[in-house]
Amino acid sequence: MNNLQDWPEPIVRVQSLSESCLGKIPDRYIKPPIQRPTSSSSSASAASDIDDVNIPIIDLGGLYGNNDTLRASTLEEISMACRDWGFFQVVNHGIKPELLDRAREIWREFFYLPMEVKQKYANSPKTYEGYGSRLGVQKGAILDWSDYYFLHYLPLPLKDFNKWPSLPSDCREVIDEYGKQVVELCGRLMKVMSINLGLGELRLQDEFGGENIGACLRVNFYPKCPQPELTLGLSSHSDPGGMTLLLADDNVAGLQVRRGNDWITVKPAPHAFIVNIGDQIQVLSSAIYKSVEHRVIVNSAKQRVSLAFFYNPKSDIPLEPLKELVTPETPSLYPAMTFDEYRLFIRTRGPQGKAQVESLKSPV
Repeated sequence: MNNLQDWPEPIVRVQSLSESCLGKIPDRYIKPPIQRPTSSSSSASAASDIDDVNIPIIDLGGLYGNNDTLRASTLEEISMACRDWGFFQVVNHGIKPELLDRAREIWREFFYLPMEVKQKYANSPKTYEGYGSRLGVQKGAILDWSDYYFLHYLPLPLKDFNKWPSLPSDCREVIDEYGKQVVELCGRLMKVMSINLGLGELRLQDEFGGENIGACLRVNFYPKCPQPELTLGLSSHSDPGGMTLLLADDNVAGLQVRRGNDWITVKPAPHAFIVNIGDQIQVLSSAIYKSVEHRVIVNSAKQRVSLAFFYNPKSDIPLEPLKELVTPETPSLYPAMTFDEYRLFIRTRGPQGKAQVESLKSPV
């Protein structure tokens, strides 16, 4: 772990760069041409073909009540989204809009606090917890145009309010309640995914460690960028954990999801959560459910805030494809590995598209 004690270079806050009114971005943020957001959905020639495409939007209200036909239809929608997209939005999920709005606004207020206040929470790559501006410890890496705040919610021994911002004054209270309700929603979605795989409703949850799961929050802040065509707010990657629930910025699109050779810009539904499959569920399902590459583009006129809540397996349980799902058509693709081992593997390299999980595949 010695190489993860500190960052390899001095940290520069992207928000400070943005507010300094530079006419161009520093070279450290300019992506290689092949990685720039200038092809597929971002190009004029392709935009007309896929402008109206969006990830599935699913009304979770159909899961409750006495309408068996509607429940079956909703289960099928979620099943197809997990298999075909790896991403979907959920509405009527049971969390009040007022809580979502305040959670987002709290973090917007935090990022506009004086720098000396925010710097008290500066993070290190050992845990990533706190106020950060880079992912991965590779020296000389091309950086993303974003700052973030990362905090642990579960397991309880890792939940340390002293590492959560004390300002705004209701920050800790609101984020604690937000985390509680999102964990409950994740638990409901895990049951649905398990049923859709033909398993008992608690099978996936049990593989995650039952009640002993991990949960954490990364709040992403994407400042205005003078040259958004040259950089990304977050490089292409698949999420290393179990499942992610993203509360996007309703006013500014930024998330892009890979769909074949195209990048689809997600249009967030008001007060929806964007749900995506992580690498650990891909492993457990032997790639029946797939984690999908996604990235974030930035904007020259508007800043953007989003809250990514990660629902993860207990960190020291070896995970491998479930024996019930291994068939000649869906062979066991991955060796057993704990989430701790996988997370360390990710942290040394930073975002690498789907290369991380694909590199673990066993030869068939």
